[in-house]
Amino acid sequence: MMNRETLLREVRAIAEAAGRAILAIYQDPQHWEVQHKADASPLTAADLAAHALIVEELAALTPTIPVLSEEAEADPLRRSWPLLWVVDPLDGTREFVSRTNDFTVNIALVEGHEPVLGVMHAPVYNLSYVAARGLGAWRFVNGVGERIGVVALPVIPRVLLSRHHQSGAEAAMLDAIARHFGDCQALQVGSAFKMCRIAEGAADIYPRFGPTMEWDTAAGQILLEEAGGQLTGHDGQPLLYNARDTLVNPPFLVVGERARLEEILALLPKG
Repeated sequence: MMNRETLLREVRAIAEAAGRAILAIYQDPQHWEVQHKADASPLTAADLAAHALIVEELAALTPTIPVLSEEAEADPLRRSWPLLWVVDPLDGTREFVSRTNDFTVNIALVEGHEPVLGVMHAPVYNLSYVAARGLGAWRFVNGVGERIGVVALPVIPRVLLSRHHQSGAEAAMLDAIARHFGDCQALQVGSAFKMCRIAEGAADIYPRFGPTMEWDTAAGQILLEEAGGQLTGHDGQPLLYNARDTLVNPPFLVVGERARLEEILALLPKG
């Protein structure tokens, strides 16, 4: 297999090509063809177009590495794969349908149950966030790259909330953070784009209580780790991938300043 730096560049190109396919449909709503999956979540023509492109391009790039994608049936033998691509062709389909612009293409390489390379591309903003173990985290704006990193937790932390998945637990966590720090700033951002915002220092904390899938977080986790942040379960341990019968993640917490993880974990609602 090619070295990670070359692989990262090639995968970014694939994600950006998928982004262009998504945008072509996003700009022409009559071709969205919104359907619904068994869990009632929306599915559009853009999801399917991006999935087909990514799977084809990854097969050409790394023919021996299998792909686990949201838009395909999971192979029953997947847990025997030591190396795999974990893909969400369009993360934030609800954001797509609502036209908030906050959706991403997520591609991660998982080795030994840990993400080691990740690309997250936000098509509307022409932004790509990339990371690989040992290579740091980078943001590409209109094709020009710059290294990014988290920031120290400010006096008034910036807390990211979901637009479509707010819950009583999330409200309780927001209240606990505000009481602990004296105040906080709540920001609504859609999809896995929240992890990008923390990785680039534009936000600080993201508590997640509702269900997510492994393809929602794999690319974001390596991006955060290489940027100096952390994504963990509520037990403080990094999430593992392709390690269980289910692909549903446990509730998790993202923090920018890694040294403050235990402090923020202690604010999680009990029970």
